Amino acid sequence: MPQYQRGFTLVELLVVFAIMALLVAVVPTAFERMRESAQYRDTLRTIQADMRLARREALATGREAQFVVDIGQRIYGVQGGRKHEMPPSLELRAIVAGDESNPSGVATIRFLPRGGATGGSVDIMRASGAGVRLRVDWLSGLVSQEALTR
Repeated sequence: MPQYQRGFTLVELLVVFAIMALLVAVVPTAFERMRESAQYRDTLRTIQADMRLARREALATGREAQFVVDIGQRIYGVQGGRKHEMPPSLELRAIVAGDESNPSGVATIRFLPRGGATGGSVDIMRASGAGVRLRVDWLSGLVSQEALTR
């Protein structure tokens, strides 16, 4: 009866090393895309939540509340509250009433005590060009979301 030695052949080892090399090449790219996607969704949710918080504050306190976007410093948030930084992979644009922006790149959307707002929109865009526009209705102060088309 012949005796067999246990172990792997050279071809089996080469196949395993080729698969490992492929994984090492693909995983960082996939991870980066996943991280950018998570940052995008988190930023979108945070901006939406802050806008709605400003509206609720104005209605509850009877005083206007402001959502502020500083394009130059890449920060946003409710005036007097916590400020959030934009991730480097995202771009932010704001369109507001003429007297609600200044030359230094700070744009404000004011939410009024009776439910209205000065209106405006904030665009959050990915490096690919895809993105979302968060629009604040001037009459009701409600925040809506729409996809941006290139």
